Amino acid sequence: MRGRADEKENRKRVALTFDDGPDEMTPRYLRTLDQLHVRATFFLLGMNAERRPELVRSIVASGHEVASHGYSHRAFPSLDGCALVDELVHTADILPPSPTPRPFVRPPRGELTPATLARVALAGYTTVLWSLDSDDCRTTDSVCVEDRVSRVRPGDVVLLHEGQSWTLSALPTIVGRLRRAGFELVTVGELLYS
Repeated sequence: MRGRADEKENRKRVALTFDDGPDEMTPRYLRTLDQLHVRATFFLLGMNAERRPELVRSIVASGHEVASHGYSHRAFPSLDGCALVDELVHTADILPPSPTPRPFVRPPRGELTPATLARVALAGYTTVLWSLDSDDCRTTDSVCVEDRVSRVRPGDVVLLHEGQSWTLSALPTIVGRLRRAGFELVTVGELLYS
């Protein structure tokens, strides 16, 4: 007899995540995701969210999850302990409260050291990286992005970026392929906690 944990592990689920917003393309991303009936996780920069609070509200109103990507996009290891905590707290003050037990944060460029990982954890955050990089920040070809994401496996967290027309163009094909392969598209919180 299989237990509930086995059932959870065998589900074909994947989380699409978007870094660096909100920006002028966010409404187009939201419309596309809405048309595709997909909920995603947006890792927002505090400085961008502060400049565009209406877009943060739109992301949440569209049913997506928001999380911190730091305030300034400075690499966490380049910050001393106080500056790092200040980035986390300042961004948390701008974003809506997290529905998860510990708010998520994704370090800019995924740069971490054991010391910064410990500081983030002690500040009460769960660090979220990715298991599949779409490479959309190293190409302008939507087909390359589509092909890269087609390598997805159950449980993957896919790294994508806002503000790029080629990523936006790739989304319908990515979502179509994932669904045809039997994947359920969820937020990071759903992937980790349900």
